[in-house]
Amino acid sequence: MDRGEALHWWQTRWFVALATFLAIVPLLWPEIPPLVDLPGHMGRYRVQLDYAQYPHLREWYNFNWSLMGNLGVDLLIIPLHRIFGLELAVKLIVITIPAITVAGMLMIAREVHGRIPATALFALPLAYAFPFHFGFVNFALSMGMALLAFGWWLRLARLREFAFRSMVFLPLSILIWITHTFGWGVLGVLAFSAELIRQHDERRGEDFVAAWVLPWFHAGVQCLVLAPPLLLMLAWRSGHVSGQTGDWFNWRAKTLWVTQVFRDRWQLFDIASVGILFFLLFKAVRDPNIQYSRNLGLSGLFLLAVFIFLPRIVFGSAYADMRLVPFLLAIGILAIRPKPGLSIRGAGLVALLGMAFFTARIGATTYSFFLYDKAYDRELKALAHLPAGARLVSFVGETCYNEWTMTRLQHVPALALERRLAYTNDQWSMPGAQLLTVRYRAAKRFAHDPSQIVTHVQCPREWWRPVPWALARFPRDAFDYVWMIRPPAYPKRFEQGLIPIWRDGTSGLFRVDHRVPAPIVRRGELPAPRWEREIILNDGRQPASNATQAANGN
Repeated sequence: MDRGEALHWWQTRWFVALATFLAIVPLLWPEIPPLVDLPGHMGRYRVQLDYAQYPHLREWYNFNWSLMGNLGVDLLIIPLHRIFGLELAVKLIVITIPAITVAGMLMIAREVHGRIPATALFALPLAYAFPFHFGFVNFALSMGMALLAFGWWLRLARLREFAFRSMVFLPLSILIWITHTFGWGVLGVLAFSAELIRQHDERRGEDFVAAWVLPWFHAGVQCLVLAPPLLLMLAWRSGHVSGQTGDWFNWRAKTLWVTQVFRDRWQLFDIASVGILFFLLFKAVRDPNIQYSRNLGLSGLFLLAVFIFLPRIVFGSAYADMRLVPFLLAIGILAIRPKPGLSIRGAGLVALLGMAFFTARIGATTYSFFLYDKAYDRELKALAHLPAGARLVSFVGETCYNEWTMTRLQHVPALALERRLAYTNDQWSMPGAQLLTVRYRAAKRFAHDPSQIVTHVQCPREWWRPVPWALARFPRDAFDYVWMIRPPAYPKRFEQGLIPIWRDGTSGLFRVDHRVPAPIVRRGELPAPRWEREIILNDGRQPASNATQAANGN
């Protein structure tokens, strides 16, 4: 594409700077980025930073440093919290993620095509895809770093700085792996596919072996500088790592991940946005004026194969395959370029449409985050009434229907840990997957995630409890306060022994009166969750006949 013509507005440095700035706009207003899992991570950061200072944290949680491929924000927060404080430091780190993701996409487009094609602007909204909204911050940070690193990999290959590239990408690959394993893996796939095309092009016209077989070998040799994290991976995964790997070839889930790639608040708008991307991908196949880059086209095919063969759950971590979808689509969009001869007017119109699409998505996300921030502010007023170091059990309302608009309140209880150093029952506890595990035995089955999620009825295939069972069964001697966050409606008699100290709508903060016994679920009133039946029979808190009746009712 670079034939010496003047740069168009979407190919200039000021546009790259503008697009990078627009990418951070949705995160400027909220005090806490409203990403589903992020408050839970912030609770862990607080334990990490203050573990040695407060003995009660050591009574409730284990925190042990170890080298693993999931430490991006966990490490960055150490120096930054000393300058900005924990919450502002987290916000600044999260703000950089969509910024470097957009910058990485534009850098890749520039290196592959010579100049940024107008169609590349349609990929930029994918910086705010569903995995980012879910709060997979270490993953998203590593993917932004991987995109920038891949752009640099291509640039150094264009400049034929192979020795320098090997020297810098050896430590860079380790750094990206430590941030999150996924980014390192995607960088390896992108780098290998790009090298394969480059090696083939340099041997074009030679015999079959030289042009089609040797490129695989030489591409592998060039990518050996990205291989050292394999040793770190083996050391990490050979230790005590909990969690299964499974749910292979779940085509229904994989199809849903594609349709939900922009999932945020407005279902029709989000699905229509995905439709625009697929229309562009399809048009590039049929339109004689548009073509795909062989470089990124091969990268896209490799990533598609990874998506197909990647299971939904890896080492107990769900949504593994879902996380790849936005970047698979982004590479496909970035691979598109106009064929020689497309008029400037035509390219300019495409660029304007792409910029309008990017701006519309950013505007909608900004307003959506503003609304989520108001919900956070409303619920967090409860913390003004919670004493520091409290033993707190929280129950957050959820439905069984996987509604498009998520409340993003599922891990808000962890902000009680972050702000008030209180115990919260929403922390993840998977040895080897994260640095923190829960050790508070008195909490029993209300010790960690997902015990904070409550519903109106028992949801199929979920470990969530109906509200009455949660209020009746949590061990009252282990907790002093109960935080109800937008729970479903429940009979008020289940507040027996709970003294309200703050209410706002259906939400409320209660102090546990340990002199009053917990309520009992009446016979036939509500079937017991299947995992509760054994403890009902064995711990003596409900007569066996009642327990049998409850078990038979489900």
